[in-house]
Amino acid sequence: MLAALGLGYLLGSVPFGLILTRLTGAGDLRAIGSGNIGATNVLRTGRKGLAAATLLLDLGKGFAAAWLGRLFAPDFVALAGGAAVIGHCFPLWLRFRGGKGVATLMGVSLGFAVAIGGVYAAVWLGMLALTRLSSLSGMTAAVAAPIAAWLLGYPAYAPVLAALAVLVLWLHRANIGRLIAGTEPKVGSKT
Repeated sequence: MLAALGLGYLLGSVPFGLILTRLTGAGDLRAIGSGNIGATNVLRTGRKGLAAATLLLDLGKGFAAAWLGRLFAPDFVALAGGAAVIGHCFPLWLRFRGGKGVATLMGVSLGFAVAIGGVYAAVWLGMLALTRLSSLSGMTAAVAAPIAAWLLGYPAYAPVLAALAVLVLWLHRANIGRLIAGTEPKVGSKT
């Protein structure tokens, strides 16, 4: 159990957005836009390829945590996946100030079951296409994941996915305030 938690946390805590922006000369991502280390904030640097790479790498670390958990500690795969999202949101190396967990949670959902990840992706992309609001899309997808797990026959994953959805919502509390006020920036906005 401790190995699953440790592996998940360490994989999740790799700050790919920060690493990629520094390596490519875009500066410290924490001083740009929202200060978040995720793909949406990387997009605010104007580097779409870097944002896409961040999205894929953040998704990949969540998937890897769940997949490796299944391989080495099948009884604790949910803990490994959950720890990856926690590691992304609260990385030790960044004084526990990380991202909001949306892409990493999608990777974990895919690692739990392709069907759960498919629902997550469809909800995320569908909401993004409708609203161009990254925060709303991510929160909606996070809430859809435990429901999908339950309805698609993976009830063992529903509790951890529900807990992670609550975490994602909590980390988006400022976004929720801006959504209510109508001031939340849309994808492509520089703020």
